Amino acid sequence: MDILIQNGIDWIIAIQSLGSWLELPMKFFTFLGNDNFFFLVLPLVYWSVDAGLGLRVAFVLATSDGLKCILKLLFAGPRPYWISSQVQALSVESSFGVPSGHAQNSAALWGIMASGVPAYRRWAWITAFTLAILIGFSRLFLGMHFVHDVIIGWLIGYAILFAFLRFWDPVAAWLKMKTIGQQVMIAFLVSLFMIALGVLSSIHLDNYVFPAAWTENALRSGPLPEPASIQVVFTSAGSLFGLAVGAAWIASRGGYQTEGPVAKRALRYVIGLIGVMILWEGLGAVLPRGETWVPLTLRYIRYALVGLWITAGAPWLFFHFKLARKPNM
Repeated sequence: MDILIQNGIDWIIAIQSLGSWLELPMKFFTFLGNDNFFFLVLPLVYWSVDAGLGLRVAFVLATSDGLKCILKLLFAGPRPYWISSQVQALSVESSFGVPSGHAQNSAALWGIMASGVPAYRRWAWITAFTLAILIGFSRLFLGMHFVHDVIIGWLIGYAILFAFLRFWDPVAAWLKMKTIGQQVMIAFLVSLFMIALGVLSSIHLDNYVFPAAWTENALRSGPLPEPASIQVVFTSAGSLFGLAVGAAWIASRGGYQTEGPVAKRALRYVIGLIGVMILWEGLGAVLPRGETWVPLTLRYIRYALVGLWITAGAPWLFFHFKLARKPNM
């Protein structure tokens, strides 16, 4: 591991020596692999472009984010700029480094979006793969990850992508045979399983203290990181549960389709996004935060409401105000 870390630092120093002119484009590509970017894109796809594809994007995002956090806690790998003062920290992160979440998300999410463009399948896949490479490279340039972090992230991301492409239709068909109550219970148990994995993977980090040897380097770019947090696991589990409950309910009402004039599709996104921001940022501003069970449970509920709003609440509002056509029941 020491050899990987030292070689990784040497690679990053060499990459950063290519010049500061790369900083802006690398930050742009990093943004294209960011959780928040996809969290804003998926409602656009689901509400206004292709509901089926949007639903797949939503579940891939929640699954990838949860697994990423679980593995980060399990491996507890450092970031390059924590270890070496020679690495420029051109961004700030608070979590552990391995796997690279940006590399993982870019492989899984841009891949699932490419799968939804059958008319231009070849170019869609080439674009998705190119973006995954550039996003992974951006994490090296910005000093956020070692080479092995990025490679592991890509491998996990493509494994998630393969699993969704292979099993989405069979699992969806199996769930359609269940009652809505059974579907809700299955979703709840899956979300609890994700939380249990997160808690188990973090047990070895009880009473974790950020190493003094890394502190000075980490503080050069911002506040001291809190890499042992399990908040993201509760975020992903809550989102997964809310998305699933909403999807089950809207399917029981005949489903949701995106067709309609461009003006109505745009208005759906604006109105729906206001609802997302109220639940996401509004509740986030008033609810307590922390690593104890009360704030973590409230975080789960908050993100469950966001997921529920995306897949069911907003579509119901669109039906009510005739921004979307009600399905023929």
